[in-house]
Amino acid sequence: MAEAITKTNKQGIRQAVPGQSTPPPRGRKREKAASEYKKSLVEKQTLKRLYGLSERQLKRYVQETLEQIRKVDNLSDELIRRLEIRLDNVIFRLGFAKTRAQARQLVSHAYFLVNGKAVNIASYNVEIGDEVQIKENKKKKLIFTNLPENLKTSETHSWLKLNKDALKAEIVKYPNLSEVNPPVELSLIFEFYSR
Repeated sequence: MAEAITKTNKQGIRQAVPGQSTPPPRGRKREKAASEYKKSLVEKQTLKRLYGLSERQLKRYVQETLEQIRKVDNLSDELIRRLEIRLDNVIFRLGFAKTRAQARQLVSHAYFLVNGKAVNIASYNVEIGDEVQIKENKKKKLIFTNLPENLKTSETHSWLKLNKDALKAEIVKYPNLSEVNPPVELSLIFEFYSR
């Protein structure tokens, strides 16, 4: 490859002669355009981190969704519905936890009741009509001391009906893609797992 013609200005900085390409600065390579595989891998990793899932869990959710291809109108809607109705995500969406990781930990320590029964499985799927609440003996825990004040200023998703005084919520409908609006392109994730 021919070396680009350069000249030095008064400050001693090398500049390319007009019409000539300049070599990349030393130590840095030119960035290549991302391949389709890399784009779909990045989207998959983003969704995985967003919901705090393992590779195995996300793969199972996507494959189960792809199996529903003839039964559902929109695969993206179906995948988001499956991810959003996980108990750890519901706790996060209600504002009972600041992050999904914190919600997962609280669920695993059995801080919540679903329809009056203690559930300690983060991936438990809630259904329409299910009631989720904090156990009475756990409401006094330090993590929940400012919860009533924090909930007064927060807004809950339309698919959840929250009683802020009783710290109890009901699932009134399933969430959809437009409500959740995740920062990923779901079609690339389906493409990744369809290879």
